[in-house]
Amino acid sequence: MSFIKTISYSDAVGKLKKIYDRIKGPNNHIDHVLSIHSLRPHTLEGHMALYKAVLHHTSNTLPKWYLETIGTYISQLNSCDYCATHHAVGLKKNLKDDEKYAKIMEAMKSGDFKNILDNKLVVGIDHAVKLTQDHANIDKEDIDNLRTSGFTDGEILEINQVTSYFNYVNRMVVGLGVNLEQENIGLSPSSGEADDWGHV
Repeated sequence: MSFIKTISYSDAVGKLKKIYDRIKGPNNHIDHVLSIHSLRPHTLEGHMALYKAVLHHTSNTLPKWYLETIGTYISQLNSCDYCATHHAVGLKKNLKDDEKYAKIMEAMKSGDFKNILDNKLVVGIDHAVKLTQDHANIDKEDIDNLRTSGFTDGEILEINQVTSYFNYVNRMVVGLGVNLEQENIGLSPSSGEADDWGHV
């Protein structure tokens, strides 16, 4: 399952068991990306708080399918099959348009989204790619370009935070050898409420 020891739901006790009870999915399933924290439960709390805030919070204004698109694409660029697979399911669930979903997934192979998404959204994805692959060369002009394309500063922050989150979790998953589950792929929080960590 991973390069390091993890603790299963059935073996969890104390604080870890309490956190697992908040995040578990059907049949007490714990996603491997979460159980990888089991030796340090406080980091699991931090991960869940960040995850909910940047990707699943009701105060975000960019569409959730778009944030999932960024996360899926960044995960592909970072060779994180685990996250790319899980969040492609999240993208499909939130987009609710199978034809557009297929086109977006195809566009990820070439990196060319121009014929599928409007220019504003393409500029946002391009910025996420630069933040991932060339972050040291981001300057004020890049942010001004996002504004000119129609993003508010709050939405620019959302793009930055989602991209940064996925760069964090991709490196955690790949660096610790987290394997993809055989079932329950793409579970996500049942609501956008900050304290709701349950997965369905």
